[in-house]
Amino acid sequence: MHDDNRAMAARCTCLSLLLTLGAWGSPALARAQGSVNKSPAASSPVASGPAATSSKPATPAAGAGTPPAATAKGGAAASAKPKRKLPMRACPAKVPEELNPPPDVTLETVLPATGVQSYACAIEKPGEAPDWTPKGPHATLGDVNNPMGIHFGGPSWQAMDGSLVKGTKVAAVGAPDKSAIAWMLLSGSATGEGIFANITHIQRMETVGGRPPQGGCDAAHLDTRVLVPYRTYYYFYREAAPGETVRQCRGEPSKAAKSPAAKSPTAKSPTAKSPAEKPAAEKASKTSSQPGAAAKAAAGQSSQPASEAAK
Repeated sequence: MHDDNRAMAARCTCLSLLLTLGAWGSPALARAQGSVNKSPAASSPVASGPAATSSKPATPAAGAGTPPAATAKGGAAASAKPKRKLPMRACPAKVPEELNPPPDVTLETVLPATGVQSYACAIEKPGEAPDWTPKGPHATLGDVNNPMGIHFGGPSWQAMDGSLVKGTKVAAVGAPDKSAIAWMLLSGSATGEGIFANITHIQRMETVGGRPPQGGCDAAHLDTRVLVPYRTYYYFYREAAPGETVRQCRGEPSKAAKSPAAKSPTAKSPTAKSPAEKPAAEKASKTSSQPGAAAKAAAGQSSQPASEAAK
């Protein structure tokens, strides 16, 4: 009996407590729920806050992450490589007219060469005395720190990229420096792809050294070979494109060739007369202008005695 009363009292106490909580529990619960919703840990996956992340990988923007070489201005693909800038050099102050290249070719590049000219002591023709005979050059093209190719017998020039041009002599002129090999103009036949692929003409100018020895070649030294150091510049030409500005190293025609037939400084005009001739001419002119003067002069001469005429 007592146990039943205690159980009833406990239930009443619990019911009273629930009723009391019901009066304020809803707002409190709402506030509690609001605080939970505001907690960063419970934020939605699509929230825009810094901590918000998406389970899907982000799609890159147009052009983002594209290598620089893949695009160019205007959105065009930069597939073509820029053309390599080749070495150039100013023309010599005076170029012999005989070495002028054809008018339709333009300068492609200028390369220095450093090496040797090879000579052999030989008899070129039966009955001739032995002499030093050229056997071809051996040279490096380009600067010491930037070699561009080689030059060897043929004569031939070969670039590092494999392109090659073989030359044929067109003209030669003695160098201003008498101790140096001649300046030359050559036509070229090119093969391969690269620097020399389109070369049609070559000038060799500004030579230093390279001439054979003055002596030492005789019957006792046949087949002897010598190497003589030399330096020069090779000017390489290709055909000019339509409308392209042509650049060449050319010599101007000489003044004698430009002017008409030269006049002799001692030549005189047909009407010019010496000072001694002028008085006689003037006297004759005056005499001839007087009527009957010529007849009187003739009559006077014929009337002279024979003795006077014979003096």
